[in-house]
Amino acid sequence: MPTGGQGSQNPEGGRGGRVCRHLRGDRDAATGGRRAAHARARGAEGGGTGRIVSQAPRTYITTPIYYANGEPHIGHAYTTLLADTLARYQRQAGADVLFLTGTDEHGQKIQEAAEKRGLSPIELCDEMAARFRNAWKRLDIGHDRFMRTTEADHLAVVGAFLTRLDARGHVYADTYRGWYCVHEERFWTEKDLAVGGLCPTCDRPLREIEEKNYFFRMSHFQGDLVRHIEEHPDWIVPETRRNEVLGFLQKPLSDLSISRPRARVSWGIPLPFDSNQTTYVWVDALINYLTASGAIDPNAAADDQGFDDVAGSRWPADLHIIGKDIVTTHAVYWPTLLMGVGLPLPKRILAHGWWTVGRDKMSKSLGNTVDPLELREEFGTDALRWYLLREMPTGSDASYTPERFLARYDELANVLGNLASRVTSMIVRYREGQVPDGDPGGLDGAIVGTLERFHAAMTALRVHEGLDSAMDLARTVNGYVETSEPWALAKTPSRGGELDAALATLTRALVVISALFFPVMPGKMTELAAGLGLNEVPPLQAAARIVPAGLRVRKVPPLFPKPEAVDT
Repeated sequence: MPTGGQGSQNPEGGRGGRVCRHLRGDRDAATGGRRAAHARARGAEGGGTGRIVSQAPRTYITTPIYYANGEPHIGHAYTTLLADTLARYQRQAGADVLFLTGTDEHGQKIQEAAEKRGLSPIELCDEMAARFRNAWKRLDIGHDRFMRTTEADHLAVVGAFLTRLDARGHVYADTYRGWYCVHEERFWTEKDLAVGGLCPTCDRPLREIEEKNYFFRMSHFQGDLVRHIEEHPDWIVPETRRNEVLGFLQKPLSDLSISRPRARVSWGIPLPFDSNQTTYVWVDALINYLTASGAIDPNAAADDQGFDDVAGSRWPADLHIIGKDIVTTHAVYWPTLLMGVGLPLPKRILAHGWWTVGRDKMSKSLGNTVDPLELREEFGTDALRWYLLREMPTGSDASYTPERFLARYDELANVLGNLASRVTSMIVRYREGQVPDGDPGGLDGAIVGTLERFHAAMTALRVHEGLDSAMDLARTVNGYVETSEPWALAKTPSRGGELDAALATLTRALVVISALFFPVMPGKMTELAAGLGLNEVPPLQAAARIVPAGLRVRKVPPLFPKPEAVDT
């Protein structure tokens, strides 16, 4: 979602005339599809406006929706894996999680890219959405909804949202004069331009434009937004991004153009009150968070009746995860739009850093992107997941190098993989594969301390610190192997009780380790749990309480073999 946008329509325009390949069939069929999607978003069984019946705490986590004009790259992968890891952590804690990602499928950039390839816009979007879906499947990303902004329920929700915004007096028409960047899908003023009159973000040539737009009175909500940020110091994390937004808000806030003339940008959602204008892609894209939440009924008339009781939906989102380059859009445009329609703001925004190559941001425009699927093929899915989340301090930048990737892979192989193989081999060798009934408490202090640090880090959204604590426990357990020396104890029958305690302690520690590492490496930790005789990786809160005695263990093969032997 570096730019936004979703939807399509026929040449006649207007809300009723919208044509999209996803809306084939008669009007009743389309309405039925919207009902089903709305019911799923609200957690209902079988449609209607049902309410959530689960008693589990609910968590709603989102990524940006990614612009459908390029291949998934390592930056996309990081954002989505960060969300997936936090979603898995919340599920381990018993939460009912909705994890949203998807593709942003409207706007002039899509329109022109499709024309260059001789495709219709929806054909291009179909192709790119499939590529993102495939990439996330291969990276073991377990999203609950993949939003495409050309879908029926989203088209209706955008119409309802904009109708309410207009009805409340926050929209007006005016003429815009300025410089427009197609790549960034945004206008610039003369004072913003880079040397040579180029876009200050991507250094591309700009188009001078004068046209009719509709504007949202964003300036009206500037004071309310500043107060919200000041009263909620953890609303934007890290603090550097919060300060950046507050600095931006020190200057008078301009009103926001929310439309483009249909004559120039035909591939977009028509404004419900002017079919000759299409919705600005960023506005369209941001509203996807509401569509998935079930907060707006897409079947109701596009007025206040379409806005359901928010308490019965997933809104507000618990966490928007974004890159730092789109923090203004999410921390200024989005909350003021929500204020305009009277909906609550998202609870937190995490703006992470960039992946760089050298000192340059990794981006399609610079041609220096890294294909995450190529790394996966060589090293395996979980090794890639580990590298991305361990290497980048949450909120800061990180530089990709093959050398650092190999160092992180070696860390997995030498610390975690070797530990799993050694411990399970000793249980098979010394106790015929059955965990003995010994005292498993030899590492109680280390386990309790690690769990406390892990939970604190994950709750604070400092995922890299949580993973550090998990790896520190693995190192501690390796140290216990060396100091307890099970191989020496096995040589002395009179020390059988000590051997039983050591093996039970090590098994319990591995069970806890499998739960700690599961959010980031679900595949390998499922393998480890199976080797320990468990049907699945236990929830974190239960892992330390499992009594290992009697578990049937088999030797776990190397979890992280040499790259040429990796089975992905």
